[in-house]
Amino acid sequence: MNSSCNHIEPINSRRDFLRKSAMGLGAIALNGLITPNLNAQIDRIATAKRIIYLFQSGAPSQMDLFDYKPTLQKMNGSDLPSSVLGDQRLTGMSAGQSSFPIAGSHFKFKQHGESGAWISDLMPYTAQIADELCFIKSMYTEAINHDPAVTFVQTGSQFPGRPSMGSWLSYGLGNDNENLPSFVVLVTKGKMGQPLYARLWGNGFLSSNHQGVQFRAGKDPVLYLSNPPGIDDADRKNQLDHLHKLRKHQFDQNQDPEIEARIAQYEMAFKMQTSVPDVVDVTTEPDYIFNLYGQDSRIPGTFAANCLLARRLAEKGVKFIQLYHQGWDHHGGLPQNIPNQCKETDQASAALIMDLKQRGMLDDTLVIWGGEFGRTAYSQGKLTATTYGRDHHPRCFTLWMAGGGIKKGISFGQTDDFSYNIASHGVHVHDFQATILKLFGIDHEQLTFKFQGRRFRLTDVHGKVVREIIS
Repeated sequence: MNSSCNHIEPINSRRDFLRKSAMGLGAIALNGLITPNLNAQIDRIATAKRIIYLFQSGAPSQMDLFDYKPTLQKMNGSDLPSSVLGDQRLTGMSAGQSSFPIAGSHFKFKQHGESGAWISDLMPYTAQIADELCFIKSMYTEAINHDPAVTFVQTGSQFPGRPSMGSWLSYGLGNDNENLPSFVVLVTKGKMGQPLYARLWGNGFLSSNHQGVQFRAGKDPVLYLSNPPGIDDADRKNQLDHLHKLRKHQFDQNQDPEIEARIAQYEMAFKMQTSVPDVVDVTTEPDYIFNLYGQDSRIPGTFAANCLLARRLAEKGVKFIQLYHQGWDHHGGLPQNIPNQCKETDQASAALIMDLKQRGMLDDTLVIWGGEFGRTAYSQGKLTATTYGRDHHPRCFTLWMAGGGIKKGISFGQTDDFSYNIASHGVHVHDFQATILKLFGIDHEQLTFKFQGRRFRLTDVHGKVVREIIS
């Protein structure tokens, strides 16, 4: 049992008891005595202090970006062998096809860096940082449709209602900045694609102060944070003071811990009126930084601008920063559409790694790039000389990780010659989540929360740490 999290559940139960006695004074004392000790234990073994997750919604095609398969070119147009296809589940979008023609990638691959990583020419900037990256090419999941698959990666369950990964980390580790939330979400503005729901960064059954806070581009980065017309900061503070008294009176009557969470959220909102405008104001950034991230970084709400903002949030101690970029769902017209997706994300993703490194932050900042599942080696619909599409494929996909204690310049796991089945070292979604928690000094089996008579955890009932990728 990992000592870093031995106290998490007992602390929670004692808090519940002490909140109900002496008006919560015992809880205050307990927090002061035990929580610093818990944090100290975690700090001694953790390699990551914060995470920036660049989630590519819609599922990027691994064999067009990072999983080089020359066999697909050689057998382009041929039917995918039945021995490879097997009896795997297919979506309703391609299950009825009379044939499954192999679609070789239209894009060229080269090896890059001392690591010799194979990267498509769609990703020239990522290629420049190849030696900083750990590619996991053997990811797999059970979910075959977008919503359950994204929900699974983000919450550990295909079913809505569970806490998101950022909420679990907030619950387990707390907040390093009292003026900003520990969990912030940034969604690329104006992108179309598979829908994103607020429950993907929701707190589930955890206290509501652990939910993700979405920052938006524009005049009001956080909804309802600004004072309404006719109200100034003094009025708002006076209002909060009175609300605090009412909430305390309500808590004394029914002992609902969620009331304390609401009080904390009101207080955080008041502090954010000053802290948020400061952190989202990028006008102080020098020109070379905008040039590094690309010209889109000057346009609020773009993926590039959000990457730059993610670095600023990381500097301020925000623990979990989640970016979402939609538009990777290429069932048809992939050769025509995927280049634009890469253009929007490639430079800024690489710039984030370089920027963190030059500031001495990469060693303890974990960065992740990837989607919810992979794409099929065969073409969905008609394959022509100029175009093809790829269906959903949960059996294998690729993502990359960097910093935060991850080995750099390696590729872990292999797929078969068709990028259709895992050949070695499969990494399940729960293994991936267990490894992330490990980097933060947390034993994934010990970070639990009792709800409706059962102890839940991010990795639910299985998952193992992928120690081979940890430095």
